[in-house]
Amino acid sequence: MRIISHKARGYAKSIEALNRRAEPASHVEKSVAAIIRAVRSRGDSALFSYARKFDKVQLTAETLRVSRAELRAATKSVSKRTQEIVAAAHRNVTQFAVKSMRKDWKMKNAQGAEVGEVFQPFDRVGIYVPGGSAPLVSTSIMTVAIARAAGVPEIAVCTPCGPDGSINQALLYALQIAGATEIYKVGGAHAIAALAWGTASIPPVTKIFGPGNSYVVEAKRQAFGVVAIDLLPGPSEVLILADKTGRADWIAADLLAQAEHGGDSVAGLISDSLPLINDVKAALKAQLKTLSRQKQLQQSLKEGCFAVHVPSMAKGLELVNAFAPEHVTLIARNPEPLISRIRTAGAIFVGNDSPVTGGDFLAGPSHTLPTGGAGKSFAGLTVDQFQRRTSIVRFDQKSIRKSAQIIEDFSALEGLDAHGRSATIRLES
Repeated sequence: MRIISHKARGYAKSIEALNRRAEPASHVEKSVAAIIRAVRSRGDSALFSYARKFDKVQLTAETLRVSRAELRAATKSVSKRTQEIVAAAHRNVTQFAVKSMRKDWKMKNAQGAEVGEVFQPFDRVGIYVPGGSAPLVSTSIMTVAIARAAGVPEIAVCTPCGPDGSINQALLYALQIAGATEIYKVGGAHAIAALAWGTASIPPVTKIFGPGNSYVVEAKRQAFGVVAIDLLPGPSEVLILADKTGRADWIAADLLAQAEHGGDSVAGLISDSLPLINDVKAALKAQLKTLSRQKQLQQSLKEGCFAVHVPSMAKGLELVNAFAPEHVTLIARNPEPLISRIRTAGAIFVGNDSPVTGGDFLAGPSHTLPTGGAGKSFAGLTVDQFQRRTSIVRFDQKSIRKSAQIIEDFSALEGLDAHGRSATIRLES
């Protein structure tokens, strides 16, 4: 773990990198643009070609979609304990979504016109669930179950399969429980392109959700406008802001939990206590030896693990907001006044007893959160993102009479006399 101290020369330059913007690398941007062009022009043929290239699997129009037989087999194969933990997470996520769902409303404005909003689910959405070395069973619940709670009738899921064309059985089971109506064995930027523009086998959707690697995130960014996009959730991140009350062994465990995703994962500690930082570094070294995903952990710890020694918690808060992390763990003797000062995090976990993994798997809010600095502009996934918002306006003769002059005056102000006439004509009879 690299340690950056405010007492060291070059400190200001060292922390400049913490002030990030969610911008793609140029090579990723170009590669994704080429993939999208191919899928748009060649459809299924391009999908199958990229599946051979990236996933080493031979797909056809008949095998692209997960069959009913495969779904039945998955249900039979999973253990009772798997069913129990999926049910526990599904229950919490669904209850949280239902509780936070927007409700239709109406009121009378100052002129007496009735105004309000109605909220309707999207007709068809696409959800990306990463596969790879770790089948993210929890992600299926943290996305698909929310779509189902919102009432979306068609929920198309894309997730990569193995070279033999199979998908992890627990993941397939969880997708069924969560409410997926279609599951396709394809991943990567080409899957996003298929969901956005459609192919012969995958009808297009109206909005795309879900996390992924840098190529998936960039594909979502390039598809924006053709379809709606939830947010830009990429490689996992945690930033822990702790004073001397932090438990070093627990903090180290939280850092390692995010680091084991590997790749571009980020695990950082910010503290005004140098002894705590040193204790965490020692705990990381000791705990690392006991864990299985050594390749991923070693890569993340080398490239994306750091600690910053700050002169005060106030300075630490400034760094947190500049970094805009996916997850923030806040550990302080008196955390309550600090919570509202964190303005860019995807999710905040408060206190020594709140592991980020509690939010990853069980607590209730979705773990699909903005990364790479996107938290400055995006919030995490919520149920209202699966709803279309439509405004309703209803005038009667009394309210239009009170409104017409204002409408006509605005029309004159903007040089749009037909606008004004459309209101005053209603008063002539």
